[in-house]
Amino acid sequence: MTVDDSATGVKSARRVLEILEIIAQSSEPTSFLDLMNGLHYPKSSLHGLLSTMVDMRWLTLDSASRSYHIGVRPWEVGQSFQPSRDLVIRARHYLREVHSELGETVQLGILDAGSLDVVYLDKIEGIRALRLVSEVGARIPAYATAIGKCLLAARPDEELQHTFAGHKLERYTTNTVRDGDKLLKVLKTTRKRGYALDDGEYTSGVFCVAVPIRALDGTTIAAMSCSVPQSRIDLHELEPTFVFGVLKKQAEALSSTLGETFTKGLVPLVWR
Repeated sequence: MTVDDSATGVKSARRVLEILEIIAQSSEPTSFLDLMNGLHYPKSSLHGLLSTMVDMRWLTLDSASRSYHIGVRPWEVGQSFQPSRDLVIRARHYLREVHSELGETVQLGILDAGSLDVVYLDKIEGIRALRLVSEVGARIPAYATAIGKCLLAARPDEELQHTFAGHKLERYTTNTVRDGDKLLKVLKTTRKRGYALDDGEYTSGVFCVAVPIRALDGTTIAAMSCSVPQSRIDLHELEPTFVFGVLKKQAEALSSTLGETFTKGLVPLVWR
């Protein structure tokens, strides 16, 4: 990974954020050499940035292994993202209800409008094993997920056209929608029927359905989904059981508890 120094913004600020992202995403301790190899910054610049980040508690340095870890400051700053935290607290009961009725993996996510990624805020594992990459805090390209398509469908048409029309999209499985124009048609259908589907488009063998969660003023602020192995899904029961029988019922019940304050601090989406 390298920073595009021609991009707008302050170079040193971009580099600090790149360092944080690499360390946060790593499942292993991150050494100075790992960062040097991954970022290709001048050695003196990287050393100075790391020293400052440790001094200000954004990172911690393990003196024994000489490896870097995320410090306490990112957590403290993250607590200021109050609306999302409140949403997770309020949504937990309704996620449990879905899980209780279906016994499958249930997830809550929002859209990062800057990157058009889904960010997963909460997840309850199904009673049967199902391997998913959508851990809490993970981000996945929205176009390849049910939650993402549910939220993208709420974006203005002109924005969707600008973003996807004529574009080729990255493939994750053989089922991924790679053509931007085809995706626009999928999003139009999603908007019309009021729920989104992911038929093994990011994770092979996994079927997912998602419905929107709205604030008091009708703004779509998040989405709730249920993931099932493709081998267990009965398409004849999809709408009566999964969508209208359980997911929409719980999403609407959750939506009825949300005030207009939930339109502030979360990604502003309008379900049209």
